[in-house]
Amino acid sequence: MLRSHLGALPSEIRHLCGLHFGWWNDDGVTLGTPPKGKFIRAALTLLACRSVGSEPNAAYPAATAVELLHNASLLHDDIIDGDLVRRGRPALWAAKGIPAALLAGDALFFASVQMLASSTEARRTTSALLAAAQTLIEGEYRDVLLESAAEAGERQVLSVAAGKTGELLACACELGAIAGGAQPERVSHLRSFGRNLGIAFQCADDIVGIWGDPAITGKPAYSDLRQRKLSMPVAVTMAGRTSQAQTLRALYSKKSPLSDEECKRAIGIIEQTDAREATLRKVRRHTADAVYSLSLAHPEPIPAAELTALANQLINRDR
Repeated sequence: MLRSHLGALPSEIRHLCGLHFGWWNDDGVTLGTPPKGKFIRAALTLLACRSVGSEPNAAYPAATAVELLHNASLLHDDIIDGDLVRRGRPALWAAKGIPAALLAGDALFFASVQMLASSTEARRTTSALLAAAQTLIEGEYRDVLLESAAEAGERQVLSVAAGKTGELLACACELGAIAGGAQPERVSHLRSFGRNLGIAFQCADDIVGIWGDPAITGKPAYSDLRQRKLSMPVAVTMAGRTSQAQTLRALYSKKSPLSDEECKRAIGIIEQTDAREATLRKVRRHTADAVYSLSLAHPEPIPAAELTALANQLINRDR
C-alpha cells in the first residue's frame, strides 16, 4: 500500500522518494535486494487495531500514513543533523542535495495526510496525525536547541525523546486503536503504551549510538559522539560537578566535530561513570510503564502478547 500510494506522486518527486526507500537506484532500475527498514510504526498500528478486537485491514491506511510521516521526519532530520548515511545508504540530501530532500519530505508528509482523508475514521485519524506532526516539529526544534546548549539535563533529553520517538510510536498506536473503533479511554491507554515505549526505545538507541556495532546499526562508528549529540549517557555523565562531567563538557564545547581519538576519549570518560547503567534503568522503567498502560487497555490476548514481544525486541537490540 505504501508503494502504490506513492505511485500517484509526480514523477520526479516519486523518484526521490523511491531513492530514499531504496526501491530503485538513481537510474530508476529496481534494486534486487529488499530495502532495509523495520516498519516498526506500521506494525504497532496494525497490532493496536487487533488489540481492540478489529481485523488489521481496518488499519492499513493508518499504518501507511504513520510510516509516511516517519519517513518525512527522517528526510528532514538527516538534513538538520548533517547525517550522511541512512539505512546503510547515502542519505537523500547527501546524494541529491538539500532542496530535493526537503521537497521529498514535504511530499511524504502531505501524502500521509492524504492517505487518511478517505478512511473510515478520517476526522479522528487525520486530527491525531496532524497533532503528532506538530509535536514532532517541536521535538526536533528542542533537539536543535540542545545541540547549542552548554550542557543539558536528563529531563531535557527525555523531553526530546518523548517529543520525537515517543510521539511517533504513540501516534502509531493511537491511529491503530481509532481505526479499530476503540473508545477514547482505550485509545488513550494504547497511546500511552506507544509513548513510553518510544522513550524506552530512544534511550536504548542512545546506548547503541555509542557502543553499537556499525555493521549492525548501519551508522558510521562514533556518529553520535562525533556530532556532539546530547544523548542520555552524555547527559547523565555531564550532570553534577565531577571531573568526568567537566572533561566531557570541555570536549563537547568544541565547535567542530570530534575526531576519532576524541570520540574514544569521550567513551572512556562516560565509562568511568554510571551513565550506561543509568540509561538502562530508564529503558526498563519506561518499558514497565508501557506494559502497564497496555494492560489498562484490556487488549485481546494474542495481539497483547505480540505487542509485548515487539517492545522487548526494540529495547533489547545489540548493545
